[in-house]
Amino acid sequence: MAVRRSRQRWFWFALSVLVALILFLVAVSNAAYEATSPSWLSWHVLLRKGYSLAAFGLVGLLFAHTARAFDRPSGAVPVGLMVLSYSALIELGQRLISGAHESLEQQGFDVACGLIGGILGALAARAQKSAPRD
Repeated sequence: MAVRRSRQRWFWFALSVLVALILFLVAVSNAAYEATSPSWLSWHVLLRKGYSLAAFGLVGLLFAHTARAFDRPSGAVPVGLMVLSYSALIELGQRLISGAHESLEQQGFDVACGLIGGILGALAARAQKSAPRD
């Protein structure tokens, strides 16, 4: 039982790190942004915000599972704050790596999307936990 629990912990941890790293690299890539939501689309910003909410939701879901596996708080607030911090790191990476020059308000909105996505991910993880198993 202890070996199984240890494997489960490291599975969620490794998956969380891998997904967060991949999404970070995509987020700081101007080429990825242009390929997934070309700037010539009049609604490209809305599309990008939708992508970010979905990505942050996924990260929140994985962070919640990881926190639960390590017997750490996995509720909406702690996970939301973890993803908010991750989102802030992405904003810093975009400025330092890809040369983004968004206003403080735009960056604040993006970080708030991280908080919202993280909360949604944590709520989804809670729903998965409480769903009846066949």
